[in-house]
Amino acid sequence: MSLHLLMSAGRGPQECAWALARLLRRLEAEAARRGVTTHRVHSVPGDRPDTYRSVLVRISGGDAEAFAASWTGTLCWQAPSPYRASTGRKNWYVVARPCQLDSPATAFAEADVDIVPCRTGGPGGQHRNKASTAVRATHRPSGIVVVVDTERLFSLNRRLALQLLRQRLAHGDETAERAVVTARWRIHDELVRGDPARVERPEPSGRETAPTRRTRPARGSAASAS
Repeated sequence: MSLHLLMSAGRGPQECAWALARLLRRLEAEAARRGVTTHRVHSVPGDRPDTYRSVLVRISGGDAEAFAASWTGTLCWQAPSPYRASTGRKNWYVVARPCQLDSPATAFAEADVDIVPCRTGGPGGQHRNKASTAVRATHRPSGIVVVVDTERLFSLNRRLALQLLRQRLAHGDETAERAVVTARWRIHDELVRGDPARVERPEPSGRETAPTRRTRPARGSAASAS
């Protein structure tokens, strides 16, 4: 399966954008260890190099849902500020929430539309009542119903009804897409400082570089030692 996780520094200081970059790398490293695939779909850089205000990450794999859940909520990067030596603050917060990337378009097929002749009143309605030229069209998947009686021919009203259904479905898709974008932007304001779901810290000094100091014994070193 696949889902998207939005990580945001919210309205926090520049250290939060710095913390987001570190947390993102930690997330990606853990994902690789657990056999989960990650991809940076979109990112907004911070004011300083190697920082991010927000990053949208696609997470894929059989364990994607559980992995994303372990990185959801308020995240804390615990380390001194790299920019302000005078500040004593060491906790920098980032919010991470699953989000919907887009809203799928509603498929339209005439086979999904029930067309029923009907009679209506109004100007010229007497003729239409006798001939039943009006159309009642129902799009079964969405439940949208339209009635068209503007033309004196059933075939023309049918064509207009199908056009009207397409327009209403497109309008509904646009409304749903705006709601998805609004929900995604709202995540940036959901950052709560304190009570983090996860706290991460830099690796202990020298731990990451230790492997590079290991060297293969020179030939004959064992014999000379004996």
